[in-house]
Amino acid sequence: MTRRGLFAPALGLVAAACSPLSSPALSPLGLLNSLGPRDAGARRVARDLPYGDDPRQRMDLYAPKAPGPHPVLVFFYGGGWDSGSRDLYGWAAQALAAQGFVVALPDYRLVPQVVFPAFVQDAAAATAAAAEAAADHGGDPRRLGVLGHSAGAYLAMMITLDRRYMAAVERPDLIRAAAGLAGPYDFLPLDVAASRNAFGRAPDPTLTQPITFVRPDAPPIWLGHGTADVVVHDEDTRLLHARQRAVGGRSEAKLYPGLDHADLVASFSPLFRAKAPVLKDVTGFLRRALERDDETLA
Repeated sequence: MTRRGLFAPALGLVAAACSPLSSPALSPLGLLNSLGPRDAGARRVARDLPYGDDPRQRMDLYAPKAPGPHPVLVFFYGGGWDSGSRDLYGWAAQALAAQGFVVALPDYRLVPQVVFPAFVQDAAAATAAAAEAAADHGGDPRRLGVLGHSAGAYLAMMITLDRRYMAAVERPDLIRAAAGLAGPYDFLPLDVAASRNAFGRAPDPTLTQPITFVRPDAPPIWLGHGTADVVVHDEDTRLLHARQRAVGGRSEAKLYPGLDHADLVASFSPLFRAKAPVLKDVTGFLRRALERDDETLA
C-alpha cells in the first residue's frame, strides 16, 4: 500500500473533530505527524517554550532555513475546545514555515480543565509570547498574523476581533492579519455538547461569538471553508465575511467545492496538497497582508 493509500482512510476520521481517536501516536493525526512527508526548507527551532505556568501553556516554533527576517504566524489547531495537542500538528506548522514564516504552534488549556474564556485568554497570551520568541529565530514580530482550523479558527478570530483579549496582554495592536479555516463564528444557540460544555456558563452568550465583534478597523481577515463540511457548516464563514464587509471591514472568503471539515487543514500536507490550493491561498493572503511597510510598522 502506498503512503497515500495508508493515510486516505485516516483523514476521513480526522473530520470527526481533528482530534486523537485513541492514543495520540496511533491516531490519524499522530500517524500523519510521525509518518507523513514533511516540507523541506523549514524545521522546528524551539520546543516547549512556556507562555504561562500551566503544562498546557507551552509552544513550539518552526522557521524557514533561509535567513530572515520573516513574518510571524501563530497557528491554533482545532479539537472542539476539549482535545488536541501540538505534538500532532508539527507537519502543518512546518508546511506554513516552508512558505516563509516563523510559526508558533501553541497548546492551550481545554475543557473540562477550563471553560470560556480561559482558552481564548491562552490564545492571546500565546500570541504575545510568540512575538517575543520569534524575534530570536529570524521572525519580525511587527508582521504577525494568526490563523487556525476549526476551534482554532474560533480562537484566531476572537483575539483578532474582540479587542479585550490582546489588550489584556498589553499588545492591542500586535495582530496585523488573521485567517480562519472551517471555523465556527456564529453558533448560537449552544445546541451541541462541545459548545455547551465550553460556553454554557457564560453570563452573556453573545460575547462568546466572533461575529458579535465585527468592526471596520479590524486587521484584514481571510476565511476558507469547504462546501461539504458537516461539522461546521460553511454558513459560518459566509455570515462572518458578509457582516465584516457590511461594517466596512476588510475580509476575503473562499469556499472550496466538495471539501469537508478535515480537508481544509489536511491539504497542508504534501500528501493531500493537490486536492485544493488552501495552503497557497491562505499563505498568499497572509504574505500580502503582512508585507513590510516601514511607515505603518514604525
